[in-house]
Amino acid sequence: MADNRADTRVSMRTPLARVKGLGAAGHGVEHWWVHRVTAVANVPLIIAFVIIVASLAASPSYQDAIAIISHPLIAIILLLAVLSVVNHMRLGMQIIIEDYVHEKGYKIAALIANNFYAAIIGVACLYAILKVSLGRILV
Repeated sequence: MADNRADTRVSMRTPLARVKGLGAAGHGVEHWWVHRVTAVANVPLIIAFVIIVASLAASPSYQDAIAIISHPLIAIILLLAVLSVVNHMRLGMQIIIEDYVHEKGYKIAALIANNFYAAIIGVACLYAILKVSLGRILV
């Protein structure tokens, strides 16, 4: 006969945490996966970025360099590279802060500063790429 007794194992996790699949830190594996996915995405994006920058350095004139960046595919690659690298940087610093800053107040301040820093760097880079790539259209 089947035993229909309730499972008597003791768990430190709350029922809500068990349903959500959250780990001890409260955010599950999503953070880990996003960090790994951005790391993998960064490989081809950085290779493309280096090739683009090398072609910009080899271009004979300023107008040729602007024409390269104005190409939609090049602009999209640059935008994706910035988004992926900045997000990967933010997540990496968040891991370091969470592991090595132990006082709660400093940890919260450092995490907020990390998010603002990543946002400022990301927005500045995106603005520069869009300004250059759409400059011909906007003028």
